[in-house]
Amino acid sequence: MNSQENKQVIKQCYQLFQNKDIKGLLAMCADEIEWVGTESEYIPFSGTYRGKDEVAHFFSMMDQAQEVIQFEPRSFIAENDYVVAIGQATWLVKSTGQKYENPWVHVFTVRGGKVARFQSYNDTAAAEAAFRPLQPSSSQKTTSTRQRH
Repeated sequence: MNSQENKQVIKQCYQLFQNKDIKGLLAMCADEIEWVGTESEYIPFSGTYRGKDEVAHFFSMMDQAQEVIQFEPRSFIAENDYVVAIGQATWLVKSTGQKYENPWVHVFTVRGGKVARFQSYNDTAAAEAAFRPLQPSSSQKTTSTRQRH
């Protein structure tokens, strides 16, 4: 496939994701897909997943942890087997009720019309802050300390 055909494959994948058709999205992936996200102790679905079953688990964990408010791929760049997508998302973390804005870049490798590799680059600080349990502010700590004296 040429780079423009690969770009269409990725656009179709995003459409399936936006339609919540994860089964259809997984059908667009190679059996041995490698799905690479950033590592974070606070984000339950972070890390690397290999194979369709693990990627399905990634989407399940992501769905349990957060809700998409807005997800918008804005630009696509294609060269040979690579497609780069640039976009913006807003998420709501279910466990904390916190929203966060997340600009992202996704790099795909497409082989034989299937996604063989995915790597995400995004604002992990914003995501971690939203997933982290709420901490009392320093003024609240001072107030509670004073009340104990």
